[in-house]
Amino acid sequence: MKLTVKVKPNSRKNEVKCAEDGTLTIFVTDPPREGKANEKLIELLAEYLEKPKRCISIVAGFKSKIKIVEIE
Repeated sequence: MKLTVKVKPNSRKNEVKCAEDGTLTIFVTDPPREGKANEKLIELLAEYLEKPKRCISIVAGFKSKIKIVEIE
């Protein structure tokens, strides 16, 4: 399954919000440098979806705020 998510780095707290239309917005406190925000994104999404981190990978948008994430 693939999901499109919006990431907001440098946020005040780590949080996953689901909009009424089903869009996921993920707020991460980490900066968008050296892949830190992407790592935190996977960690938060795994916790939110109750899946292991190894089942979640970013397939597109590594340097973008809008990413496509694949979940096994």
